[in-house]
Amino acid sequence: MYIGLVVASIVVSLLAFVFAVWLYRWVQAVPSSNPRIAQVGEWIREGATTFLRREYKVLTAFAGAVAVLIFLFLPSPVWKGNNIPNLHMALAYIAGTVFSGVAGVMGMRVATIANVKTAEAALKGIKPSFMAGFRGGSVMGMAVVGSTLLGVSLVMLITKETSTLLGFSFGASSLALFAKAGGGIFTKTADVSADLVGKVELGIPEDDPRNPAVIADNVGDNVGDVAGMGADLFDSNVASMAAALVLAGALDRTVGGTNSAIVFCYAAAGLLASILGVMLARMGDSGPTSALNRSTYVTTGIYAVMTAIATVAFGFSWRIWGACMVGLAVGTLIGIASDYFTDDTKPPVHKVAKASAAGPAFTILSGVSYGFISALPALIGIAVSSLVAYNLCAPLGDGYAMFGIAMAAVGMLSIVGMIISNDAYGPIVDNARGLAEMGGLGEDVLEITDQLDSAGNTVKAVTKGFAIGAAGLTVIALLGTFVSEVNEKAVELGLQLITGFDIMNPAVFFGLLIGAAVPAVFSAMLILGVDRNAQRMVGEIHRQFREIRGLKEGKPGVVPEYGKCIDIATNGALRELIPAGLFTILITLAVGFIGGVQAIGGFLAGNIVSGLLLALFMSNAGGLWDNAKKFVEAGHEGGKGSDAHKSAVVGDTVGDPFKDTAGPSINTQITVVSLISSLAATLFLTGSLFR
Repeated sequence: MYIGLVVASIVVSLLAFVFAVWLYRWVQAVPSSNPRIAQVGEWIREGATTFLRREYKVLTAFAGAVAVLIFLFLPSPVWKGNNIPNLHMALAYIAGTVFSGVAGVMGMRVATIANVKTAEAALKGIKPSFMAGFRGGSVMGMAVVGSTLLGVSLVMLITKETSTLLGFSFGASSLALFAKAGGGIFTKTADVSADLVGKVELGIPEDDPRNPAVIADNVGDNVGDVAGMGADLFDSNVASMAAALVLAGALDRTVGGTNSAIVFCYAAAGLLASILGVMLARMGDSGPTSALNRSTYVTTGIYAVMTAIATVAFGFSWRIWGACMVGLAVGTLIGIASDYFTDDTKPPVHKVAKASAAGPAFTILSGVSYGFISALPALIGIAVSSLVAYNLCAPLGDGYAMFGIAMAAVGMLSIVGMIISNDAYGPIVDNARGLAEMGGLGEDVLEITDQLDSAGNTVKAVTKGFAIGAAGLTVIALLGTFVSEVNEKAVELGLQLITGFDIMNPAVFFGLLIGAAVPAVFSAMLILGVDRNAQRMVGEIHRQFREIRGLKEGKPGVVPEYGKCIDIATNGALRELIPAGLFTILITLAVGFIGGVQAIGGFLAGNIVSGLLLALFMSNAGGLWDNAKKFVEAGHEGGKGSDAHKSAVVGDTVGDPFKDTAGPSINTQITVVSLISSLAATLFLTGSLFR
């Protein structure tokens, strides 16, 4: 049964690639003929391609160095005997980085085509424009999840070692960490600079072609919100499957048992449900936000039915199915909570917009407050789902309780194909809005693209909540994986087994405090990177408006030097992306080698709790400020050019690095430190200063 389901998973992943190709061709076939839009679209495509090429060159060197270290030390030092596991681990790590990078590039390529198609489709109405944007994003969804299922299936078929799968997951996570950080710094450097100079200082429209940063802003949407996000969700999906399969392997006592088969069956069913959900997605008369949310709920229902049928057909435990459904349901509830705090039709956005009339300080204070409040429902959801899944599966036997939490994470990420489709839709329609303005398509088209963009911001907050919630459950399961890996080695060495982590143990408390501080420092490093880079770009924008005659007045034939701003964003992002990621890796190793496995247990617990809180707060607060700005721009609280509008723009510029740089990078940071801990468990057990 196991081999059959792994092969079926490979078939389903190939089906996803075929469907992605069909969607890609459908998007390409959408008519587009505006020469100005085509030119700007080409600038965006070239800028995004250049940045990714330079970023991946840096990351290739980093990954190569890490692969050598993995071969030398993991799972045990190479000079101690058998080198084959070390070779498998190093090759799996490289494969994880390659799969993650390819997923991001594929999404970026189609996004830079779909943005042009979406802009011109708006001439025919909102529904054709919506379909172009959504199906463009769906190419990304199918490619990422197809790559996940294919990569995990091949690693397990070839190596038959669950520990090697952790190496594959670490490859995906480490590349995602740097790709998301670099892309996030790039995009928010340009976005913040363009808004502060354009809207606040000069009072010109958001995507006015006179603004030298406007092309860099649109490039950033693709390298941060598409390529970076694709690598991020690829990492989350791989990590959830890896944690579940490691725990399943421990339960089965060998690779290929019933519990491992369940993981592949439910994951393949999730990809099939996402394919069907994308095929059925349409926009009715209720607006783009409702259409996107409805597609998520339809996919959720399809998945629940498909997995129930599979549970009956293969004789799986209903308790494990129940744990999976708990994760899926809680993911949906987290999405609904995020929607409430970020949707421009809901009270929190309206209240922040109203507060903006009194000045930017009140914009910030109200947004921060609602952002913190918004984290509570999601954290309760994660806590309840882990508690229910744990107790639901505990009666099945020793080890099944933690496996239940892992399956709840698999359930929450089961429809990730649809989640990514919705998320990638956001930057595509954001780009389309800018292209429509620069192409002079008129106010009616701008109104349509503004509606699509607002829906994209709301749904992005929902999908980020999904991803952060799933990361929470996944890293709890990875904590169980860490214990499993430590105990396996402890048995070999005749050492005492770990049954838990006592907070009164000074080593555990030492790790707990440091682990809690890491997400805050990591976030600060990324936001300071945006701050430093944006200051450089603001200076360049001022220079161009000052030195290029006729630019500010918009005289015919006068074009800003867009390339200068793209270079500043690129160079700054590449300079800033390594320190934050390297910090999280090195401090994890330091805690492990100083305090041992007990300290790492506390470190992971503190990192998980602190990281989830900050990630949810920043993601939702940023989405809230963004849509409060758009709510004012729609004519409320004085409309464009009013004091409320200027204050709301300030709030949005604070929220930009929150929601698109630091917030979504934290869940990857949590996953990375959890995987490093499991991979280096043997080294921490035998080589720490305080055991």
